[in-house]
Amino acid sequence: MEFSVRVDVTHRPGILDPQGAQIERSLPALGYRNVGQVSVGKTIRLVIEAESETAARAELDEMCRRLLANPVIEAYAIELEEHVSA
Repeated sequence: MEFSVRVDVTHRPGILDPQGAQIERSLPALGYRNVGQVSVGKTIRLVIEAESETAARAELDEMCRRLLANPVIEAYAIELEEHVSA
């Protein structure tokens, strides 16, 4: 089976996010004074082939821990669905 995957990687609570802080400081200068708690992360999209959703999730979790996210300072969330070819 093939699965379409989206991995969202964000900073763990308490970890400084200088890029998010800079955006939050800059938005009021552009007239956006109603925004706070800005956080910048990354999204990774891929297609994975696996025997089952459980097997795909296990492999994706390993990928995240080994390469896609830094588990010391980042958290990640995995979303997957059966892949539909175009």
